[in-house]
Amino acid sequence: MMPQAPVLYDEYDTLALDAEEVKQSSEDDLWLLPGPMDVEPDYLPPGPRAEPRETAVLDDWRKAEASNAARLARVAGRIGALDDRLHRGPEGWRHRLALMEAADLSWFVGDRIGPDRLALWTSMRLSGAQEDTAALARVGWAVRRLTGGPGPEVDLSAFLDRRDPENIADEAEPFADRACGWLDLMAQAANLHPITRACMGFHLWSLAGLGQHGDRMEAAVTAARIASSEGKGAVFAPLAMGGAEGLRLGGPAVDRLARWLDGIETACLTAMRHLDDVEAWAARAEAEMKPLSGKTPPSLRAVLIEWPVVSAPMNEALTGASRAAVQRNLAWMETRGLIREVTGQGRFRMWRIETYV
Repeated sequence: MMPQAPVLYDEYDTLALDAEEVKQSSEDDLWLLPGPMDVEPDYLPPGPRAEPRETAVLDDWRKAEASNAARLARVAGRIGALDDRLHRGPEGWRHRLALMEAADLSWFVGDRIGPDRLALWTSMRLSGAQEDTAALARVGWAVRRLTGGPGPEVDLSAFLDRRDPENIADEAEPFADRACGWLDLMAQAANLHPITRACMGFHLWSLAGLGQHGDRMEAAVTAARIASSEGKGAVFAPLAMGGAEGLRLGGPAVDRLARWLDGIETACLTAMRHLDDVEAWAARAEAEMKPLSGKTPPSLRAVLIEWPVVSAPMNEALTGASRAAVQRNLAWMETRGLIREVTGQGRFRMWRIETYV
């Protein structure tokens, strides 16, 4: 009788069946766990998301412009009226509005530089012992860029006065590369209105890696120049006069553009009303100062038109007149209600024009 061969395959088959049953049982026990990622239910919180592509970003701003078309046309008309007004007005108006805008922007970014401190720093580089010279320098830069010079899209590095240090780390991204990325995106949006492009550039500033060294001030000044790039009289479009609501971050592109347009419209109306007051004051001051002789009265009047607040040393430096002549004319104008002293001090006094009689 021949012996039977061992049935090893039966044992393996049995083991395989047992493993299959265990696997099926284990999967049945995991019914409470979420499914695969591709069929994840909508009610679960989202995980990390990739940055939106440039084409998607541009599409969002194109849709935002289309949704705010009527409001955009109205704001463009406001900027056009301001541009024409400044084109026909004296040069001092542009400088005056730039000082006011820079001072208002300083409050928006947290530097809180008043017009008197800004005037002393800009005209004579004077600062108090307790004052932040870095903040004054930032606001002084804003005044220079809001009064003239090449625009930011010509040379952003020169516009911002920013260069990479010579000992930049190997892993650090050069500023020129970050600036190039932002400029490329702005160039792709060339078909958008300059006001819309300015808003887009402001809100994409930090995403482009430019959010350093007082980035909000730099972003706002850059956007203000872009928004008025087609003007002949207005060097910038005012953003912060009358409030900085248009510079608030957050929300979709359509909401950001709507706030931006409302903020510019309010700022333009504020600037126009201010120029109306200055123009009326200039006519009244010229009529009342006709009896005065010499070069000091008209020079002093021009300085008061150009600067929101002035001091006696400022007038002396800007007009070239003697301190005695400046003080005599200031006292004469104050007596007749043309100017008003704003500090209430016996020393270091400053004056501004009295627009309301």
